[in-house]
Amino acid sequence: MMKMTDALKGGAAALVLAATAACGAPETTTPEAEAASSQSELPEITVTDAELEGNPFRAEWTGAYGAPPFAQITDAHYMPAVKKGILEMRAEIDAIVNTEEEPTFENTILALEKSGKALERVMLVFGNITNTDTNDALTALEGEIYPMLTREQDAVTFNPELFARVQAVYDQRDRLGLDEQEARLLELTHRNFVRAGASLAPEVQAEIGQLNAEISALTTTYGQNLLNATNAFKLEITDPARLGGLSDDFKNAIKVDGEDKWVVGISRSFFEGFMASAEDRELRSQLFDGYRTVASSGEFDNGPLAIKLAQLRAKRAELMGYPSHAHYVLEERMAHTPDAALEFLGKVLEPGLARAAEEEADMETIAGHEILGHDWWFYSEKVRAEKYAFDENQLRPYFELGASTDGAFEVASRLFNITLEEVPVEAWNPAVKSYDVKDSESGEHLGLLMIDNFARDTKRGGAWMSTYRSSSDMDGNTIRPIITNNMNLVPPAAGQPALLSPTEVETLFHEFGHGLHGLLTQIRYPSFSGVYGGPDYVELPSQIMEHWVTEPQVLAMYARHHETGEIIPQELVDKMNKASTFNQGFKTTEYIAASLIDLHWHMLSSEEAAEITDAREFEKSVLAQYNIPEIIEPRYRSTYFSHIFAGGYAAGYYSYLWAEILDADGFDAFKQSGDIFNPEVAAKLKQWVFESGGLRETDELYRNFRGSDPGIEPLLRNRGFAEPSPAEG
Repeated sequence: MMKMTDALKGGAAALVLAATAACGAPETTTPEAEAASSQSELPEITVTDAELEGNPFRAEWTGAYGAPPFAQITDAHYMPAVKKGILEMRAEIDAIVNTEEEPTFENTILALEKSGKALERVMLVFGNITNTDTNDALTALEGEIYPMLTREQDAVTFNPELFARVQAVYDQRDRLGLDEQEARLLELTHRNFVRAGASLAPEVQAEIGQLNAEISALTTTYGQNLLNATNAFKLEITDPARLGGLSDDFKNAIKVDGEDKWVVGISRSFFEGFMASAEDRELRSQLFDGYRTVASSGEFDNGPLAIKLAQLRAKRAELMGYPSHAHYVLEERMAHTPDAALEFLGKVLEPGLARAAEEEADMETIAGHEILGHDWWFYSEKVRAEKYAFDENQLRPYFELGASTDGAFEVASRLFNITLEEVPVEAWNPAVKSYDVKDSESGEHLGLLMIDNFARDTKRGGAWMSTYRSSSDMDGNTIRPIITNNMNLVPPAAGQPALLSPTEVETLFHEFGHGLHGLLTQIRYPSFSGVYGGPDYVELPSQIMEHWVTEPQVLAMYARHHETGEIIPQELVDKMNKASTFNQGFKTTEYIAASLIDLHWHMLSSEEAAEITDAREFEKSVLAQYNIPEIIEPRYRSTYFSHIFAGGYAAGYYSYLWAEILDADGFDAFKQSGDIFNPEVAAKLKQWVFESGGLRETDELYRNFRGSDPGIEPLLRNRGFAEPSPAEG
């Protein structure tokens, strides 16, 4: 979901976070990045007035809602603005360190929080644009800019005079009369310095700095390799007779203009649609192999990079005093230890494997032959049709993109008393739509939501939320956030509506939940406003929103036939609900398989990691430990597992399932009340989850909302692995 841009929010104070293993940064090495860590030893950076002339990043943004002037920003503007931002941040850090005043909250902690704003402004745009509309020039810039940032991050983290001032303020924290948010900022600033290595010996810091630089370079290259390899794979079909089973909309989406040729790639939306519908088994096999072996050989081979990243992270954790990278990361997560995370996954994997075996047997009965990996999606749809007389394609006409978006907005409006109005705002791509988000009672502007829904070659795969401007409220200057939601939907043919599958509607609600987490924040300081916390908690606001998607009361709001306006028939709803736990054995197993791969990569000691020579063999050994059947591919193999090797989920991919404990238990509060829009429950959810950022520790925030710790039973029921509660019938 998140990337380096979010680690930058809060200026230099949050740059400390970006230097830690918990960060989602492209982590980067170059000779100059190996420079020692003090401010005085940083390499010289020069940028002239001529280079900055007319640079949009150096001017006030006067457009609607203060959004970046995208049309004015060119690739050539980034590097000069980054250099100038770095120089200004260095000066701000020097001013904190060199003052003759005794360290105080205001002249040290708050000053640190305010520093680096010019750099943050550039990087929030750069990080987002390289995710959605990249090109060769931007790819080259990533390789230059991220090493520079890694070096600057370490210079802040390992500045002994700066940390001494932070420590001095922290030591007198009980005597400063700070309010709750001030005390929290101090606590987190100090914690982040310590966890990044600020209290370690200088020679250890220097070694960590070099490791950080190498990791940053490799994560950047990993992500670029994956995008290039994904774009390079094209399954070409020239015989229309081989298109059997595909819908007209899908065929139109993959048709090459002016040619009798259809081309499908391995973007997840295209991949799953093709695998579920295409009758040509050989074509399914080719696409399946293209997907699961992407970036595993040749010019864009990510296997050696995955091994090297695991080795570097293990070495860094060792220098920090931890047994492994996973131990370091999970210390601040709700699971706390790798063993606890593995134990949790095992509790869900056992019933998942049993259900998957039943699903495989059902498919083989229908197919009349052995099922292979590339058959699962296709024959599972056949079983769904037979068992439930239900085909997901029957639902697409009722899930038009615009109406589904309106449905998500209406749910948020009823829960959180907000309005969302489409507004004309200059964006980075013509496909983007923008919405002014306001408090429905006061009319107060809460933020700008910008939505980019459709796939294109310049855009990375998946779905995510990010930030173009972070929220803050310091010195009476209230700044509200600019949030973006991104998906990779198959673009419809010209003049045709975009019709979604139920899964895609869930993804829309999911990312909107992340967006609301960023929009509704009421935290003063950017370092812990908005989307804050480890992924085991950060996925709560997104995943809880998914529960409203198929509630009958909500379906009546938005699920209307795109041509007739007819509300989705109750018969279809009943079939959909009966099939809601269908194929959960497969979905659970493929997800947990990827989570186990992630944890085991990052549970390696530095000695163990040094012995790994083949990424695929390592994966296979992990999967064999847990009896994962070969027919079920892990959702991500190591060569295309960008969450953990090019993002912020290293040792944390399990968190989506952990967060499902929270979201299932949280939604139960509404169901138990008899009202899915219960205003009292919604008010607590808004206050303690969506508005509170990192105000308190995440388990405390959850208890404040729910009144108790969550149980695993609602999760098991939702996946069909336990009997429904009496209230659910």
